[in-house]
Amino acid sequence: MKYIITLFLLLNILNAEDFSIIIDKPFDAALFDVDEDYDRTISAVGFSKEFKNKGTKQLYTDAFDYLENLSTKYGSQMHLLKVNDQAEILISKLAKLSKFNKAVSLVKTPTNGYYIGGYTLDGSLLIAKLDAQANIIFIKTFGTKNYDKMHRLLLLEDGGVLAIGSSFTSRDTSDNIFTTGLGNKDIYLTRFSADGRELWSKKYGTKYDDEGIDAAEANDGSIVVLTTMSSPKNRDVSFMRISENGNRIWLKKYISQKGSESLTKAKRIIRLKENNFVVSLVQYNAQHQEHIRVVKLDLYKNILADSEIFTSYPSALLDIAEFSDGKLIGVGYVEDSYNRDGLVMLLSPNLKMLKQEHYGSENYDTFHALKILHNSQVAVVGAHTAKMSQETNMWILKLNSDLTVAQRALKVENLYKRLLEIFKDEINRGFIDINQDLSIELTDKSLYFNIGQYRLTQKQKEFLNSFSKKLISFLMANRESVQTLEINGHTSSEWRGVNFTQRYLKNAKLSQNRSFSVMSYIFNKEDISTQKFLSEILKESGLSYSKRVLKGGIEDKKRSRRVTLKIISRY
Repeated sequence: MKYIITLFLLLNILNAEDFSIIIDKPFDAALFDVDEDYDRTISAVGFSKEFKNKGTKQLYTDAFDYLENLSTKYGSQMHLLKVNDQAEILISKLAKLSKFNKAVSLVKTPTNGYYIGGYTLDGSLLIAKLDAQANIIFIKTFGTKNYDKMHRLLLLEDGGVLAIGSSFTSRDTSDNIFTTGLGNKDIYLTRFSADGRELWSKKYGTKYDDEGIDAAEANDGSIVVLTTMSSPKNRDVSFMRISENGNRIWLKKYISQKGSESLTKAKRIIRLKENNFVVSLVQYNAQHQEHIRVVKLDLYKNILADSEIFTSYPSALLDIAEFSDGKLIGVGYVEDSYNRDGLVMLLSPNLKMLKQEHYGSENYDTFHALKILHNSQVAVVGAHTAKMSQETNMWILKLNSDLTVAQRALKVENLYKRLLEIFKDEINRGFIDINQDLSIELTDKSLYFNIGQYRLTQKQKEFLNSFSKKLISFLMANRESVQTLEINGHTSSEWRGVNFTQRYLKNAKLSQNRSFSVMSYIFNKEDISTQKFLSEILKESGLSYSKRVLKGGIEDKKRSRRVTLKIISRY
């Protein structure tokens, strides 16, 4: 696999401008879910482990007391991270609850706060509501007296949430099955109102082991639940539709293989814009190797499409999402005997693979979740293990829609340094000057306009051909940092035979024509995709002779007949 992966080792080291954040904590740590905040930042949840130092010098005379003390020195706690476009960590908070726990799911509240779902390591379910600064509003512990585990938290249209998970069962024949369950492990669902009140809690299942994996809300308020049932020979997937009150409407068992052992894992279900549903599954072949299976179904349990995706190595998609054009993106892992890498895959609306990329080092790496952002970039979270390390770290990566790594937004001083690097040849040859305010002056005499002229000369066109190619590549790579590209036309102050008013207005029109000539020449050379990007940031104007060039207090008329450019940063 090492010959085909997109190898970055630590992206931060190879390219400091790539949006990749690896948070190295003592002991194992990982991120399991991600969302976009209303201020366009990214929040993610998972777990890290904290060392508990009791500050005691107690002497132990009993070896078992000593071992018990050691066993509670470190353990998992929910961890929330918030990062900005510059890949800077704004918030990093550890829950520090009395029981060790993990966060598995994150959804936003209308006030830019969070619902976080998880479970304690001794088997209780947790739901926490936080404000926008990640301060705890409330934490609720719920579930049965047996061992429970949460897999997903679903935000509902009414502002409440549905916790999807499983619960072990211990009962006799006189017990209420909706309280104690049917088999060794049962599907366990709990619905909360927007203010955190528990509305209902129900179990579903068979005499075998059943798990609630994920759910998606239909446009009529009913909910389609993705479940897994494990018997001695098979592991099958089922789709269950329930009402708002948790009453079962229908159940469909998905038969992935006929005439042989069926081994399938359920991973994710999402509702599409067309109001159908797509499910990500892991299918095992006869050699028990994993490959990807994606199924589309409607609200009435009809299977609309069923696609098996085979890759060179065993692989799985743990999360999927839909772009506005109907394409799907999934993340997960791909692995061989010695290595696991984060997998990103682009699928067509009819569930065929269009493209895949692998990210990781020669160790253990995996992607657990993704979120399509407002600008069609994708935030991905998971776990990364450095080379020669035995501990996983929390990992946040931002990708472009073509699955390449996105660039982190840069502040003005970093944009300035980058521009100096890109245009060092042009600067050394005296063609341009770049100022710290990100303004670009064209300084070679061949780039000035003749008196009264605005049409581009051949020399000017030749320069713009190479200059604009570099500049547009820079702008597109740093689109998160760039708000505007100004193209300003200028003139000298003369205009013979007219009064002051006409002199200013005629120069204003001439300067406007000069800026338009440069802007239109650059714009017309690009393809439609690049033109759409430029149309969002370009601003051209004529400044007449208000910014004429002075040398020793005297106007330099030749150098005043020019066009300048300026990049306006968002930061």
